[in-house]
Order: sequence, then C-alpha cells, then structure tokens
Amino acid sequence: MEDPGHRLKRVREHLGLTLRDVENESQGIVDRRRSQEYKLGLSRLSEIENHSVVPSIYRIYALCAIYRLDYVEVLGWYGVALPELPADAMTVELASTHLVEFRANEGEIAAPLSLDPGVDPKKTTFLSRMVARWGKVPLALLNTMETKKLRYGLIGSEDWNMYPLIQPGALVTIDDSRRKIQSSGWSNEFERPIYFMEHRDGYVCCWCTINDTNLLLQPHPASLCPPQVFKFPQDIEIIGQVTGVAMLLDQERRRHTRS
Repeated sequence: MEDPGHRLKRVREHLGLTLRDVENESQGIVDRRRSQEYKLGLSRLSEIENHSVVPSIYRIYALCAIYRLDYVEVLGWYGVALPELPADAMTVELASTHLVEFRANEGEIAAPLSLDPGVDPKKTTFLSRMVARWGKVPLALLNTMETKKLRYGLIGSEDWNMYPLIQPGALVTIDDSRRKIQSSGWSNEFERPIYFMEHRDGYVCCWCTINDTNLLLQPHPASLCPPQVFKFPQDIEIIGQVTGVAMLLDQERRRHTRS
C-alpha cells in the first residue's frame, strides 16, 4: 500500500501546488478557525510527505480543505477505518443501557435487493432462501429512507428490565416523535408500548405509567427487576417509543448470569 504521505504529495503536485502554496493557504484556515493547530509549515509538510510523519487531525482537515479531499477517506489512508467504528464498538460490552449516536454515513453493507416472489413473507422462512439477490448498498443511502427519522439504543449487557421480550445487548429503534405515554389501547404485552428514557443515572428501556406527577417504570414481571418511580418530568425524560428490536437469543447466558 502506498505511503499516505506520498499520496498526499502526488495530489499536491497534480494540483500544481508548491509546499509554499500549501503553507500560505493553510494560514487562511488558521485565520478562519482561529487556531494555529491547522497551520501547515514547510518543515512539517516535508516530514508528512517524505518521512511518514502522521499529521494531527487538524492538519488532516487543512490538507483535505486545500486538496479537496474527503476527510474520512484520508483517515483511511492512515489506517483509521471510520466506517468500522460501529463494528468495533459492538465488541465492547457496556453494562448500562445507552443511546447509539453513530450515523449511517460511510461505507457499504450487504443488503437484500430483491426477494423471491414465490415466498410467503407471512410465514417463518429461512432468510437466505427468501433473498433472490444480494448487493452492496451505501450506508449514506439509509439517510434518505425512513430510518433517518429513528434513533437507536443499545440495551446494556446487564440490563434485564424487559427480559424475555428484549434481551440484554439488543439494538432497538426509537421513534422520538412518540413521547406521550399511552395508558391503554393494548390487549397483550406484545402490543403495550415500550419507551426509551433518560434519567439522572443513565438510560432505561421498559413499560411505564404516569401517576399524577410520578412516572412508574414497570419492568417485565419475568425479569425479576424491581419497578422504579421518578418525578416527571423533573427527573426523567421520555426519548421516544421503541418501534423495533434486533437481538440474539442467548438462553445459556441468561441462566448463567442469573444463577
């Protein structure tokens, strides 16, 4: 793989810029950003291009601005695969339930582009047999779909509040336009709205009921977790209603953890 400094040098030369030109142009960015961190001096530029010196995040920004390069792509030249950030984050288990702030802007995913027309989607089916054709879909495309209206939460590895409906480690989608607590309108636990909330100690995902000025958090009875009461809205905020869940079913881990 070509050294990133050499790649930057090629781009500079292709644009017909000298090292002095780049230094002068970087001063304009310094002035606009009011920070010397963006300065690209002659000696530093030479070290970056010829001696494999890694530029700071500010100097990468300045180089990208001057050379018209994509910042994320240049980070990739230096081995920082920003699209892999969510995948690496998923290898880290956090005990507390929390929001996921990653945005689907970079990279591609393998996604089903068409389904076998002979398959009845109402019946349980092996997904690999339903998909007639797979292809690469840019993650940026997801921002033009309905998914951009949703937020995402990850249930903590030790958060059993909604077990067995929602397993620890599950990824949930949250519709933050649905923040009003429903007190009726469901006939079973699968229809009852689940809410994602933030309080002074973190986040929680469960059923809830409003009683005067109190918000009662109601875990699933099978979870063995106790209910909690918060002053509402002073001590707890409704982020939105959970509208989707993606999770692995790991009964062995549950038995081991609760034993």
